[in-house]
Amino acid sequence: MRKRFLNSPTAYALGMFAMMVPSQAFSSFSHYYYVEKLGLTIGLATLARTIYLIWDAVNQPMAGYWSDRTRTRYGRRRPWIFAAIPLFAATFIMVFAVPNGLEGTGLFAWFVVILILFEGAATILWVNYGALFPELFKGDRLRAKASAVTQGYQIVAILIGSAATPLIYKALGFGTMSVLYAVIFAVFMLLFVLNVQEKEEAASAPPLPLREAFRETLKNKELWFFYLACSFAQTVNGLVSSLIPFYAKYALRIEEAQVSLMMASVFVSVIPLVGVWYVIVRKLGGYRSWRLAFVVYAISVIPAWFAQGLAGGIAAGISIGFGLAGFLVTPTVLSSEIMDRDAQRTGRRREGMYTAVGGFLTRSSGLISALAFYIVGIIFHYESGDNPGPNPEETFRYLLTVVPLCLLAVSFVISLFLKRTAGPGDTAASPGGGGLDV
Repeated sequence: MRKRFLNSPTAYALGMFAMMVPSQAFSSFSHYYYVEKLGLTIGLATLARTIYLIWDAVNQPMAGYWSDRTRTRYGRRRPWIFAAIPLFAATFIMVFAVPNGLEGTGLFAWFVVILILFEGAATILWVNYGALFPELFKGDRLRAKASAVTQGYQIVAILIGSAATPLIYKALGFGTMSVLYAVIFAVFMLLFVLNVQEKEEAASAPPLPLREAFRETLKNKELWFFYLACSFAQTVNGLVSSLIPFYAKYALRIEEAQVSLMMASVFVSVIPLVGVWYVIVRKLGGYRSWRLAFVVYAISVIPAWFAQGLAGGIAAGISIGFGLAGFLVTPTVLSSEIMDRDAQRTGRRREGMYTAVGGFLTRSSGLISALAFYIVGIIFHYESGDNPGPNPEETFRYLLTVVPLCLLAVSFVISLFLKRTAGPGDTAASPGGGGLDV
């Protein structure tokens, strides 16, 4: 039984579940907690995110490079994951366990330091976790299946990290909530890492030197176009997660206790819709499905502009869920193909470096999200929960509909620069599932 579970899509998906429970709580409520609850100004919050992104630009490629160079009897990726588990758990707790009395500059300094520490631990986990995917799963069919299973587990984690979080912090407080999620993360992350085994042949070739590794990675046009398109769409994911508490309060005018229902409308609907997108990928192939997902996602945010009250918010949430499901399922197959083509060209597996550079590009969406929040906030004079301005309702309707629509339009335009060709992952059973050409 354990042999069948070893390296299975379900075993791999446990890692996604483990990381996404605290990560979703962080992305959905850290901004809300510091700005709305603790009174940190939106300007300082944006500055903190900018500092975090500069740090991210440094640690992502280095984490990938050192992961690719690692050679142990336990593999290249697993030792890094083991080491990062306690660091990630501890820093996540520190995000929400803010010492009493901090405000102004002191609160800002705490937020910056914790962002840097939390991001460092998260980078090690995500880079090494993502690098395992193309090694463990070969071919479009298996990768589409593994992606669908993984995203199903991710959505369950997102549901816990978003919809359940308001209930938990209201009953127990933010600090206790962070401890609970840290324990959940550690248990499931250990279950994941103990049930995956790296393949020896993947690490047989010596790694490229640092300069050459960067040069080979950065000159890959497929990588840049793919991840740039994903970066703008990922910004929408972050906006949806982080803005729902604000949108529910100011636009829908529902009570804080009902925010969980609004969150659930988005993420519960995604679970069955992931299966729908798996079928779409099988029918259209990875490239066309990926491009279609941007269009569907853009259309799906429009109902949120017109929604009124809890019922309207739930209907809008279900619509957003369909678009979100498409973007969760479709990118993984294409990113794995890019890594396969690189391995064919260089003779080396460099999943760590590719995952790191791609992770930086997509996670730079955090800055785009923060800048969008800041600019729209200035336009409508929203500063913080203490000073929401004269029209906070319109502020958050724009942020949840108009801004995502524009960002997804940019993603779609960038996706047009990628052309479908036959690739190493093609199979007769996967029409349209070829590689990419620029």
